[in-house]
Amino acid sequence: MAEKKLQKNGAALSAQKHSGERKSGTFLIAISAVVLGLLAGGLLMAAIRENPFAAFSYIFRGSLMNMERVGNTLATATTLFFTGLAFAFAYKTGLFNIGCSGQMLVGGIVATIVAHYVFLPRPLYLIVLIFSAILGGSLWAAVPGFLKAKFNVHEVVSSIMMNWIAYWSVYYYIPAHLKGPSLETESSAIAVTQSLRTTWLTKLFAGSTYINISIFLAIIALVLVHFCLRKTTLGFGLKAVGANKFCAEYAGINVQVNVMLSMIISGALAGLAGLSYYTGYSLNMQIGVMPSQGFDGIAVALLGASTPIGVLLASLFFGILQSGKGFMNAMTSVPPEIADTIIAVIIYFTATSVLFERLWNSVFHKMYERRASKINNSNSEVA
Repeated sequence: MAEKKLQKNGAALSAQKHSGERKSGTFLIAISAVVLGLLAGGLLMAAIRENPFAAFSYIFRGSLMNMERVGNTLATATTLFFTGLAFAFAYKTGLFNIGCSGQMLVGGIVATIVAHYVFLPRPLYLIVLIFSAILGGSLWAAVPGFLKAKFNVHEVVSSIMMNWIAYWSVYYYIPAHLKGPSLETESSAIAVTQSLRTTWLTKLFAGSTYINISIFLAIIALVLVHFCLRKTTLGFGLKAVGANKFCAEYAGINVQVNVMLSMIISGALAGLAGLSYYTGYSLNMQIGVMPSQGFDGIAVALLGASTPIGVLLASLFFGILQSGKGFMNAMTSVPPEIADTIIAVIIYFTATSVLFERLWNSVFHKMYERRASKINNSNSEVA
């Protein structure tokens, strides 16, 4: 009997040894960052003498309390998903595409032009509209991609410059060619029949006017990017270049071509963000506005560990915060900027993930030692 107990404890110790090797995963780090971000937001609310629990409840109620608000939240999250996935794809392949805002603008303006001047049967029209946004975003990203591949110009510098070129191009193009009937600061509105909105989706979400078919494009993009990075030779080559371009080149991979492809695909995804926002969510474009979603996508990608599924979950979380902050402000005296502060704190803690990694690894190690000590003591008593 004692021998069997010793064997059982030995097996448990062996199993615990393997489990003791457990390391903190990206999911645990992301959850830690979110919790601390919410805690920081709660402390700020308490500092202005507001009830944090009530404020947070209003954020979630404002985003999720009925089907209409759920539809609005999903529409907000869809644009964030595209920009987050655009940044994450480039980041996975060793590039820092900070030009998503400019690529989103160009994708949006090209799609807006198509929406105003191209009239085709609905299925064919949607195909033309979607590919026009993809073309605009990918061509705009191809410029910093080419400069990086050919002349080793850092993509952060060149993509920031492309952001402002896009900004000023839209600034002057809209009043000259797409001016609205009453304001020169925005384009004329796209007809609903020429947009991504559909009657059946609006009815499904109880009258939400923001939900549109770009949500299905987001699902397709998620599947394609996941498949590309995990299952294809192209994805392997892109990640190899991102990991170490010198080793990749030694292995026979064309580094310059892969850098270009990475930026083009990333820009195409950012172009879809422009399509989602300007021809689905807002139906017009305003001048003098650099879309913040391009920069928010960086936060989404970092929180989602630059994985497609992680980006999806992060975009939904940020979509809830963005959609619910107005309702929170209407019901309390908490300023909506608190939600932006929460996001900023989450980004900060996500960027310092090495601290969480060390913390959780230390916790797991102590748990393992405690468990191993109990098993050893039990074995000594049996012996």
